[in-house]
Formats: sequence, structure tokens, C-alpha cells
Amino acid sequence: MTERTEGTESMGETRSIGTRRLRPPRDVEALLAFVAGVAFWGWLVTRWLYDWTLGRWGIGPGSGESFLSPAPLERAAETFANTRAVVGPVGVSTEWLAGALDGAALAIEIAPALATGAWYTIVLTAVSVVLGFCIAVPLSVLRVYGGPFRWVAIAYTELIRGTPLLAQLFVLYYGLPLSIWLNDVDVVGRGFVPAYAFWIAIVGFTINGSAYQAEYIRGALESVDEGQLTAARAIGLSKIEGIRHVVLPQTLRYAIPAWTNELVYLIKYSSLAGFITVPELYYRASRIASTNLEYTTIFGLLALVYLGLVLTATNLMDRLEHRVAVPGLGRAEGRQQGTAEEAAGERQ
Repeated sequence: MTERTEGTESMGETRSIGTRRLRPPRDVEALLAFVAGVAFWGWLVTRWLYDWTLGRWGIGPGSGESFLSPAPLERAAETFANTRAVVGPVGVSTEWLAGALDGAALAIEIAPALATGAWYTIVLTAVSVVLGFCIAVPLSVLRVYGGPFRWVAIAYTELIRGTPLLAQLFVLYYGLPLSIWLNDVDVVGRGFVPAYAFWIAIVGFTINGSAYQAEYIRGALESVDEGQLTAARAIGLSKIEGIRHVVLPQTLRYAIPAWTNELVYLIKYSSLAGFITVPELYYRASRIASTNLEYTTIFGLLALVYLGLVLTATNLMDRLEHRVAVPGLGRAEGRQQGTAEEAAGERQ
């Protein structure tokens, strides 16, 4: 029985060592992630800067035009589509290679439109998160410490969370006179200023995001020990000052993982803004796909751009969480270390 147990442990260690050897080193993973990030953001930033400056001045291919011609790849795809590679005595179809070349040619062709759509998606998400945060903080404080006034926060939060985001956008766009008011503003829709549909989307996403952020902050607010506020009152701070200077700084740190989730949610669901004609990423991709019917390739490329944005947002929020963490207080590493220590204690 003992020999069998030792043999099982030895096999487990061997399997663990083999798994570690198969897994790329962390340095290699970090290098690959860095190269992918530089390539993705290098393409986006270069595209934006060119479209805003040199492209508008008539230098190069022009604003919204591809830097490279897809024609050579298209010709190569036609060649491979009608040939079969000879592997020994067997002839293998090269249609898959022709499909890959066709996809690369299409990627070159639609890259400018996707880059422009990504800009609208990023601005829409970032502005909505920031404005939503300004509403969410007082809303969550009111819900926890507001006494009878907490029902105002509850009513707002549940109304917004209980109705679809698309319905809220339609009400703002079609049901309210916001379109008329914004359309009468001279600067709206001219030059770098987006059209009124974009500003209505900002309002809709801000309202929707503020309700979800308020709940994230409320959860973090309630996780702070009540004694913290009592201690703040004991040193002479008022209740509002205690919440502002003692409770909220801890709360906002605790809420960062939930904010990461909200940010990812908004990046993806900003595609709903396309239903009110905001030319963001999904809107542009779907319009192109409806003209050339290359749905699989175009939405595959669209998914890659969304993935790049989501992974970047997640990475930035992780860095922010580590940057503002208080040692020994609410850090992910601390919780993981504690779990490992407890596990080690249980083994002993």
C-alpha cells in the first residue's frame, strides 16, 4: 500500500514537471503579450494619427484608405484556389491557403474602417465610465447611509438595471427631444465633433453604467468595517467627512475588480450604439459585411479588435489595482497567500 502511494506521488510529480516543461516560460509569455500589444496599438495609433493629419492634407493614400494594396494577395489567392499541391504521390488542395490570403486581403481593405470604429468605441466607453462614476459614487453613498432617502437610490438603480439597455437608447433617441436639441447645436456633427447620435449614446451608456457601478460600489462600501466610520467620528470628523476621507478610499480600491467587469461589459455592449446609427466598431463591420457578404471573415476580424481592446482594459485595471493597493489590505496577492498558507497548515 505504501509502495503504491509512493508510486502515485512519484507519477504526480513527474506529470507536474512535464506540464511545467510544456508550458512556455513566463518571460516568453510576457514577451509575446508585449509584442502583440505593441502591434495592435501601433496599428491603431498610427492609423488614427494619419487619418487626422496627413490623410486630411492629401499626403499618402488619403484618409480612410489602406496603406497597402490588397491586389497582390487577391491574385495569389486566385492562383492557389485553382491548384493542388503535390505531397508525395498525393495531390492536396490549397483552397485553405487561398482562403487565408483572401482573409488577409480583406483585412487590409477594411482595416481603416475598423480603426475608425475602434476610436468611437473607446471614446464612448471611456467617457461613459467616467461620467457614470460621478453619478454612481453619491448614489451608492445615499443608498448605504441615506436613511429614508436611500429609496431614491434604490428606485433609480432598479429602474435602470431592470430595463434593457437597447430600450433605454431607443427612448433617448426616438422618445425624447434630445435629437432635436443636439441637432440645433452648430458644432455637433462638424469636423472632429461627432453627430448627435453619438452624444445620445454617451447619455444612455452613462445612465446605464452608473446604475451598475453604484451597485459595485455599494457592495464594496458595505464590506468596510463599521468601526472605520466610528473611529473617524471619534477623532472629530463629521459623518460626511468620515465617509469621504476614511470609508470611500478603501471602498474604491475594493471595487476595482468589479469596475474591470463593468469596463469589459461596456466595451462589448457599446455595439448596441450602432442601432441608433453611431458609427462605432460593430456598426462599421456590419455595414461592410452587408455589402460584400464576407460575414465570417469580417466578424472574425471584428472579434480580434474587440479582444485586443478587452485585454488591454483588463491589463490596465490590473495594474491600477496593484498600484493603489494598501499592503495587507484587500490585495489579491494577500488573499491568495493566505489561502496558500492555510492550505499548507491543513496539510501539516
